[in-house]
Amino acid sequence: MDDDSPAAHWEQRTEIPLFVASLVFIAAYATRVLAVSLPSGWRNLCGFTMLALWVLFAADYVVRWRLSGQHFLRFVSTHFLHTVVVILPLLRPLRIVPLYDVIQRRQGEPRLSLYARVIAYASLSTLLLGFCGALAVYQQERGAPGATMKTFGDAVWWAASTLSTVGYGDITPVTALGRVIAIGMMACGLGLLGAVTGSFSSLLMQIFSRQSDERPPGR
Repeated sequence: MDDDSPAAHWEQRTEIPLFVASLVFIAAYATRVLAVSLPSGWRNLCGFTMLALWVLFAADYVVRWRLSGQHFLRFVSTHFLHTVVVILPLLRPLRIVPLYDVIQRRQGEPRLSLYARVIAYASLSTLLLGFCGALAVYQQERGAPGATMKTFGDAVWWAASTLSTVGYGDITPVTALGRVIAIGMMACGLGLLGAVTGSFSSLLMQIFSRQSDERPPGR
């Protein structure tokens, strides 16, 4: 994409405010899920905030589509992350990846190497996905018949074991939607773990190769 295009200017102007809005969305959702004794007025305020922010994300998606000049189906297929975070606003913070690029365009060349950026992106994405996944599953499992997930701490433990692909099995979702969320987290955990380990291995190989090239030949 040309950096002088309207779409690029729109992205540079809106990415940071939208990222902040996504954090507010998560805070409102977490408040509704975790604050059980919250007065109805505050719960309604959190719900209205979530709805308003979702409309904001959807409007941003429409603007990006119109500025791209592409047919809608082609835009959906070539902007997969944009589409996912509109359907599932809890995943909006995963836009931290392009957010970093937007910031770096303003400040010059990226200061981190490609491997370090991938590791940082994947690590932060894992934390955000784990927290959001724990909230979503806990909301479904709380009070369900036969549920082994009694507290939010149980949900966090389950999310950590799921994303790390360990899967102890001591806590498992029993509701249909909870299991659907679990499948998504398993797939994301495999991808993120592969990205981190692959990038770290490539980084080590690059370092060892550079050291070997700089070493003077033996006599």
